[in-house]
Amino acid sequence: MPAARKRKSSSSLRDRFIRSVVAESSYHAIFEHIAGVAFFMKDRQSRLVAANRHFYERLGFRSERELIGKDDFVLFPARLAEHFRHDDAEVMRSGKPKLNIIELFFNRQGIPDWFLTHKLPVRDRRARVVGIIGVTQNYGFGSKVREPYLAIDRAVSLIRECFREKLTVGELAASAHLSPRQLHRKFIETFGSSPQSFILKVRIQSACELLQQGDRLISEVARESGFSDQSSFTQHFRRHLGMTPRRYRQQYRLVRG
Repeated sequence: MPAARKRKSSSSLRDRFIRSVVAESSYHAIFEHIAGVAFFMKDRQSRLVAANRHFYERLGFRSERELIGKDDFVLFPARLAEHFRHDDAEVMRSGKPKLNIIELFFNRQGIPDWFLTHKLPVRDRRARVVGIIGVTQNYGFGSKVREPYLAIDRAVSLIRECFREKLTVGELAASAHLSPRQLHRKFIETFGSSPQSFILKVRIQSACELLQQGDRLISEVARESGFSDQSSFTQHFRRHLGMTPRRYRQQYRLVRG
């Protein structure tokens, strides 16, 4: 059988089988059994319509049902949500996958870590893009996919370990065996922000995690996230997220009932 005809036959078999599968089959449940992989699916409005346990528990929910219908602006700080929405829109507009997205988030131990995300378009029977499907997993350092990051690997590792302490650009540059100017340029190229802005972003994310847990005083959250005092913390938090830390905590609790 000619190769072209064989490919067409295989594609036809695949298409017939997929059309025969009913939505209630929930074949995405396979992701419940892949360790470390968080699965999600969103509709055209970027509302979550499916997720596995690893995904919804990471966001503090007890079941998939509690998460359905919520979007990124309900679940994440505004700046982070805008970033996610931008990627979603790009996939739905182009109809092409967006793969190997490397992002910095906090893991379950409250430590900033790298996560690798893949997003693909979801199409209806008329081949129209109606949403996206994606997976994300803890990534760590050292993969060839992250070669552009390796030059500042040591500096980023130092930030991960010591972001609560006072870090200077000189210390970060020395850890990466770069001059301060070289380090600044590479951070701009890699993350779109300076080293100091990157540290501030990590501290703000840390504060968001702490505000979602228990009833710590705002001053304690500020100190544990690396800010010198509550006033400075509130000022930076409002500038980045458009609300005070207290308001963020209230909104988080309201969303989760």
